[in-house]
Amino acid sequence: MQQEAGVDAEALEVWIDQDLCTGDGICAQYAPEVFELDIDGLAYVKGPDDELLQTEGATARVPLPVLTDVVDSAKECPGECIHVRRVADGVEVYGPDAG
Repeated sequence: MQQEAGVDAEALEVWIDQDLCTGDGICAQYAPEVFELDIDGLAYVKGPDDELLQTEGATARVPLPVLTDVVDSAKECPGECIHVRRVADGVEVYGPDAG
C-alpha cells in the first residue's frame, strides 16, 4: 500500500481556491487526471467523468495512483490554492492550511 507522509490509503479529496489561482498550470502538468485549466485561465478539479467542477469549493476524490502527483501539485503551486483533505473529518493534510 502506498504511503505518503503518514497518510495512507484513506480517502482524500482536493479542491482549488480559484480566487488564489495564478493559472500557472503546474497542477494540470503534474496530475492531468485531476486538474485542468479552463478557458478562463484558472485551474479546476475534474469529476469522475472528466467534467470540470466549476462550482466554488467543488471537490474531487484523489485517486491513489496519482496521490503523489496531487501532493506535488499542492507543494509547487505558486498561488498556494490547492487543498487536499481527508474525506472522513475534513482535515487538510496538504496545502496552505495543512497543520
